[in-house]
Amino acid sequence: MEIKEIAASETWDIRHNVMWPDQPFEFVQLEEDNLGFHFGVFTSNKLVSIVSCFIVEEEMQFRKLATLQEYQGKGSASHLLKYIFQFAKEKNIKKVWCNARSNKKSFYEKFGMKDTFKTFTKAGQEFTIMEIIF
Repeated sequence: MEIKEIAASETWDIRHNVMWPDQPFEFVQLEEDNLGFHFGVFTSNKLVSIVSCFIVEEEMQFRKLATLQEYQGKGSASHLLKYIFQFAKEKNIKKVWCNARSNKKSFYEKFGMKDTFKTFTKAGQEFTIMEIIF
């Protein structure tokens, strides 16, 4: 498993296939993508897991953490989450947060993230805002 910084456009296929397959492809292309840092996990030179990070002052939001179905449960997303937490610490980020799908909340809690209980619905999916303070 190797993590590399990638271009925003390299995240779009996995975002679409894993997170929003019922939406048009453009749905996963964020206006702010060109302002972010994008990372991918490669297994045998194949991109299998992605995440996008956006920094504003001393906070970093990560978005679109997704792993190809056949690679889920093998540690890719966990490895990526640890990597971006270290990335945030190196950039002196004080808080990292995300809009987590409510049914994935327990995954983020394993890494010390706390539920803020601020919830919302987007395209039929329930989300809760999770954060960790360094």
